[in-house]
Amino acid sequence: MTVTIKDVAKKAGVSPSTVSRVLSNHPRISLETSRKVKAIMEDMGYTPNMMAKSLVSKTTNSICFSLPKPAEELFSNLFFMELIRGIVTQASRSGYDVLISSGANEKEELEAVSRLLKGRRVDGVILLYSRTDDAVIDFLESNDYPFVLVGRSDRYENILSVDNDNVMAAYDATNHLISMGHERIGFVSGPPNLIVSRDRLAGYRKALLNSGLEMRDEWIVEGEFLQDSGYRAMSFFMNLPNRPTALVAVDDMVSFGILRGLNELKYKVPDDLAIVSFNNIPLSELSSPPISSIDIGIYHLGYTASQVLIQNIKSPNHDAGYTNRFVIPHRLIVRESSMYSHAKNKTE
Repeated sequence: MTVTIKDVAKKAGVSPSTVSRVLSNHPRISLETSRKVKAIMEDMGYTPNMMAKSLVSKTTNSICFSLPKPAEELFSNLFFMELIRGIVTQASRSGYDVLISSGANEKEELEAVSRLLKGRRVDGVILLYSRTDDAVIDFLESNDYPFVLVGRSDRYENILSVDNDNVMAAYDATNHLISMGHERIGFVSGPPNLIVSRDRLAGYRKALLNSGLEMRDEWIVEGEFLQDSGYRAMSFFMNLPNRPTALVAVDDMVSFGILRGLNELKYKVPDDLAIVSFNNIPLSELSSPPISSIDIGIYHLGYTASQVLIQNIKSPNHDAGYTNRFVIPHRLIVRESSMYSHAKNKTE
């Protein structure tokens, strides 16, 4: 039989309203009473009716993260798995449940987010991508819904966001290759409508410019954050008459495709082509050869995004000087894929 608030109140010798106040952590309830009632709840196996509780408190104690593509496609990239692990860990510690919202395109993504918020099924949203023109951000901002962006927005400077300095991260990756003697350096980018792709491309360009090195349009290839993008890029790059001797890849998954393509074409890494990529997912250390990668603190990105969102839900009115942009530090992890001074690129 289901245990009710009245059952708990009767056994505890308090009123049902006192039990309700214990559940909502009301400040007027003493610590002794709270501990006593909670112990009886646990002993009786009482589970709060979250729907009834949300009607009273006008909160759901649930948040969602919005996937910009079908879940089956994104879950093949370990970046998202680690990011979500951070989100869920922090939300769980804060007593929040996490829902998934996804769509095959931006329209479906917007409809899914709108349905959850308007139906009062979640209190806020974490967006896992930032686009140059983003209808989902427009909707959330115009309706004053709580949300946090993993990334940054050009249009809305004051929204809550958690990000890396992707310009500097790409600058550091490119400078590492320059320090190893490379002068012809290419870039395998992501979708041009994503700000992370644009920022990392900007950092790559900045490093080449500051070093006085040549930049060529044919040394830059756009694609997706998928192995196939890196794989297809190799057929193009390695047939150029004046090909790069090193590449910066926008994502570790892309670099895995690069390795596969080079292996089929009988080229060696780093002897024929050096590689540095981003995210430092566990497989980057286990690949052959191990890949040099920028560690962007994926888990901490997710954990911080969840923490910031829940804090904003609980206390939407911030004090003066409140920080709305949180930047997670990055670091370059150097491995075998780039540990080679390619002297040939100065003589060929």
